[in-house]
Amino acid sequence: MEKVTLNVEGMSCGHCVKAVEGSVGALNGVSSVKVDLTNKKVDIEYNNDEVTLETIKETIDDQGYEVK
Repeated sequence: MEKVTLNVEGMSCGHCVKAVEGSVGALNGVSSVKVDLTNKKVDIEYNNDEVTLETIKETIDDQGYEVK
């Protein structure tokens, strides 16, 4: 398992948290997603044999948020 913390811009409310946690959490290989709205960070634990970090970043981008 890999753990990564991403800086994500554009999140501002509970809907944003649900959108990111729901979309990333639905990816095969992602075991946990936790959004820290105050610090604009997303902690993700994933199996890199099943999903790439690039796919995770693209999924967040697809929700309308920018990964820094």
